Amino acid sequence: MTTARDIMSTDVQGARLDDTLVDVARRMRDRDIGAVPILGRNEDLSGIITDRDIVRCIAEGHDPKLITAAHFATERPITVNTDADIEEVQMLMGQHQIRRIPVISNGRLVGVISQGDLVRHDPRDGGETIRDISQP
Repeated sequence: MTTARDIMSTDVQGARLDDTLVDVARRMRDRDIGAVPILGRNEDLSGIITDRDIVRCIAEGHDPKLITAAHFATERPITVNTDADIEEVQMLMGQHQIRRIPVISNGRLVGVISQGDLVRHDPRDGGETIRDISQP
């Protein structure tokens, strides 16, 4: 059985709740990623912020140099444990139409699974998940 641990990306660096959206956007640019986990004081996962959240901030007329990640992060994101079966990961991503899912172990962020990770693992099943995520 393939688990989340087997396909997750482990080189994950989170931002802090008080980082500005400009700081988060730069981290996305520098790492060529579309989402950044937001970590709380105890290094626990407090949320996730995506490139779409930053666009929403700007579209609503806010200054991303002044707004912190805490204001636009999705709180309590959908997560999986490291031992979650890949089918469960695919089901959650499709059901909630999310492109990335944080992987947790003992309450700590240890990785992220993206659409690309799913496709690399199994192009056929990964493609079906992408189709599910993209449904209106």
